[in-house]
Amino acid sequence: MIDEAAFGAGCFWGVEDRFMQIKGVTETEVGFMGGHTKNADYGDVSGGDTGHAETVHLKYDPGEVSYVDLLDAFWKMHNPTTPNREGPDVGSQYRSIIFYYTEEQRELAEKSKKEQQVKYGDRKVVTEIMPAGEFWRADEHHQKYHQKHGKVC
Repeated sequence: MIDEAAFGAGCFWGVEDRFMQIKGVTETEVGFMGGHTKNADYGDVSGGDTGHAETVHLKYDPGEVSYVDLLDAFWKMHNPTTPNREGPDVGSQYRSIIFYYTEEQRELAEKSKKEQQVKYGDRKVVTEIMPAGEFWRADEHHQKYHQKHGKVC
């Protein structure tokens, strides 16, 4: 059985690259989710007014990697206390966000966010948790970017 998950944690090139390295992640693709614009593309989303976040949609084998393991990786790959920013990338499209597909994923995401808040203390964890909506796949140029072009994010 294969499950799916989706996360936003800044520039999707680096996020995809990190998830691809996890044993049990069987497929990744980058695109956009969480906004109000249909058929979102990079040009639209980079303007910052579509409401979408750069997102990595992935499929994984829960017999090899758990959703909790994916959440742990997500928290380690970015700073969840910086609103609408990750490193040099600034804008709501780079926000920290977990999209859930099931009630169990929602519960696990909320639990893990609370654990992160304890870890960060006074620094507020700004990560959003919302139901997965329609995923708009980015064009081929953005898929597996680090593999094609080297790490530039």
